[in-house]
Amino acid sequence: MTEPIVSVEHGKLQGKISTNLRNENIYCFQGIPYAKPPIGELRFKDAQPLEPWVGVRDATKDGNQCYARDLLSFSRTAQGSEDCLFLNVYTQQLPSNTSKTLKPVMFWIHGGKYKTGSNTSKRYGPEFLLTEDIVLVTINYRLGIFGFLNFEDASLGVPANTGLKDMVMALKWVQKNISKFSGDPNNVTIFGQSAGATSVHYLVLSPLTAGLFHKAIIQSATAINSFSQQRSDMIVHLAPFLDLKTPNEKEILQRLKALPTEKLFEIYEKVEDTCDALNDAGGRLSFGPVVEKQSPGAFITEEPLKIIKAGRYNKVPIVFGYTTREGMMFAPMMKPEMPKDFESLIPCMLELERGSDSSKNIANKIKQFYYGKPGSEDQLDNFYLIHTDNVFVRDIIFAAQLHSATSDQPTFLFRMSVESKLNLYKNFFKIQGPGVSHIDDTGYLFKSMWTPEIQPGSLEELSINRFVKYWTNFAKFGNPNLKDKVDGPEWKPVKRNDINFIDIGDQITTGVDPESERMQFWRDIFSMKPEYTF
Repeated sequence: MTEPIVSVEHGKLQGKISTNLRNENIYCFQGIPYAKPPIGELRFKDAQPLEPWVGVRDATKDGNQCYARDLLSFSRTAQGSEDCLFLNVYTQQLPSNTSKTLKPVMFWIHGGKYKTGSNTSKRYGPEFLLTEDIVLVTINYRLGIFGFLNFEDASLGVPANTGLKDMVMALKWVQKNISKFSGDPNNVTIFGQSAGATSVHYLVLSPLTAGLFHKAIIQSATAINSFSQQRSDMIVHLAPFLDLKTPNEKEILQRLKALPTEKLFEIYEKVEDTCDALNDAGGRLSFGPVVEKQSPGAFITEEPLKIIKAGRYNKVPIVFGYTTREGMMFAPMMKPEMPKDFESLIPCMLELERGSDSSKNIANKIKQFYYGKPGSEDQLDNFYLIHTDNVFVRDIIFAAQLHSATSDQPTFLFRMSVESKLNLYKNFFKIQGPGVSHIDDTGYLFKSMWTPEIQPGSLEELSINRFVKYWTNFAKFGNPNLKDKVDGPEWKPVKRNDINFIDIGDQITTGVDPESERMQFWRDIFSMKPEYTF
C-alpha cells in the first residue's frame, strides 16, 4: 500500500500507514503546522495565518512541542521549541470516489497545568480511539510564559490568552481542512483532561468559538476550578528577575522579547518557584488563562461562573467527569500527611482575608470535616480526599449542575473507578492505596509508551472498549447511549435537582448525587457567596 498524500489549504502532506488496536490499517498525518511559527516579532502575539509551502511536506512524525520541562520524563530536561503550533490527524479512511461519507471529528487538548505536555504520539497514540469510525486531531499550543503572558497596557500589543487562541486557530484549521481526511467539520467534539479540560470549558464559554465545535468532553477539571486562572500579580514577580526595581510593563516586555528561548524559560521557572512558595494564591496559576478587558478579539471578558449562570455560552452537549481519587496526583509532589496550614486550603473564590476570623473559622471547618475523627491525621486516604474535593471534584460537580440548569442541551457526568495496569499516573509513581488518580483516565483512551500489551478478555481490554465506545458514541450522536449502545445501564443526563451519573469501574453502575456528604459540606461553605448558590 502506497504512503498517503493529502492536499490541504496550504499544500500537500505525505503521511504514513499504521495500525490500530485491532491491527486494522489507519492513516497518520503528524507535525502539520496550523499557524505561522510564533517566533521573533511574533513572540507573545496571537497566532497568525499560515503561509503555503512548496512541494510535499513530510507529515510522518510529531512536530515540535512547546519549549517546556516534561514532568513524566526521566531526564526532566527542558526541550522543544517556540515554533510549536502543530497538530496530528489520524483517520481510518481518506476520501475516495467510492466513499465520500464524512466522519465525526474528535479534537484532543492535552493537559499539563498550562506549563508542560504536548500532543506527542508517544503519549497520545490513536490506536484505541481509531478502532471506531472517527477522525482524531491532537494539538500543541503555547505553554507558560510563551502562551499566557498578560499585560494591563493594551498599547504594548501583547494580547492575553494566546495559548487559548492557538486552540481557536487550530479549530479554524479543522473547519477548512478536515474533510480532506474524511472528517466532518459540522460534527466536531472537543475533549481534554486537566488543563486540557479547563481549555475545553473555556472554549465552550468563549464568544470566539461559535460554530467551531458541536460537543465537549471535560475530564477532571473545569474553568471554575481555582487552578484554571492566573494570579493577578505576575508582573510584580517578573520584575526582580529582569533586574527591574519597579514593575514597568514596557521595560519588562522589551527585556523578555530580547531573551533567547532558554533564558526566557529559566526566568519563567524562577517566577513559578517564587509564586509556588506563596500561600495566599489559593491555587491560582503563575501563567494561565485570564479574564480580559473588553476589546476586539478578546477570548473571555467575564468570570466563567458569571457566564455559566447567565447562560451566555455555546450551548452544546457536554460530558463532565472525574476520577475517585484525583488528589493522588499530589502524592509524589508533597509528603502525604495532614496539612499544617488549613487556611491555605480555603478556595480563593471565597476572597477571605488570611488571618481574619472568617478565614480561621472556615479553615477549622475544613480541618474538622476531613480530619476530625481520632487518628484521621495519619490516614492516607484523608490526604487524597481533601485534595480530590478541594482542587478538582467540587467544582466539576458544581459546573455540571450549573450547565444542566442553564443549557437546552444535555449535560452528562461520569466517575471513573476502574483500576488496572492502564492507570498511567498511579502505576508510574507507584502510589499507594485504593482509588484512581488524576490523569489515569487518559490511559484508556490513548496508547502511550507505557501501555502494556493488552491481553484479550482482560479488564484492560474491556475497559478500553467501554471508554472508547462511550466517548465515540457521544462524538457521533451527542449522547453516549444512542445506537452503538455500550453494554450497561442507561447513562442519564444531569438534572438541576438530580445529579445523575455513571461510575465506570469493573462494572458500569449508575447513581444520583455523587459524593453527596462531601459536596453538601462545600455547598454550605460556599453559601456565603451568592453567586455560588444554585
